[in-house]
Amino acid sequence: MAKLVLDITKLEMAASKLRAIAHPMRIAIIDLLNEKNKLSVTEIYSALDIEQASASHHLNILKNKGVLISKREGKKIFYSLKSVTLSEIIECINRCNEE
Repeated sequence: MAKLVLDITKLEMAASKLRAIAHPMRIAIIDLLNEKNKLSVTEIYSALDIEQASASHHLNILKNKGVLISKREGKKIFYSLKSVTLSEIIECINRCNEE
């Protein structure tokens, strides 16, 4: 039987990203960005009906963990998903909730 080789660094990075998205509001943000591709902070907090500070807090966590990327355009900062794989994870979660 072949021995399974685990890359601890990769596993820790994956666990860190999963902890970052494991919050209802962050899942909602990812779901929203999956639908719209690119949104400003204002568009995100308006769509989710939350305070701007709360949206910024969650966006920073997701950005710092490598889930989102941001790009400044003039005075606005736009966020988008770093990888389509994340949207596939959210779609999987949504399908699990349908059963």
